[in-house]
Amino acid sequence: MLIRLVRMTFQDDKLPDFHQIFDSSKEQIRSFPGCEHLELLRDWDHPNVRITYSLWESPDALENYRQSDLFRTTWAATKALFAERAVAYSMEQLEEV
Repeated sequence: MLIRLVRMTFQDDKLPDFHQIFDSSKEQIRSFPGCEHLELLRDWDHPNVRITYSLWESPDALENYRQSDLFRTTWAATKALFAERAVAYSMEQLEEV
């Protein structure tokens, strides 16, 4: 299982636009082959920061999504709203306590 976190900092006045994009694409992303889970989080200390937390069955599944038209169009619209460059992390769980 691949864990993917993407931290996005938005221009303050562009947050409603981002939420509209996310609302219109979240079901398609979640139902994309290999996507096991999807969450949208808000940074507690930085109200203009959103983080997506997703679980993918494999690195190939994530890469297939990243090469899809769904990702290309969604990401193009989303990144136009950024105040700074997004930061993404791909991880695997080693241990749960």
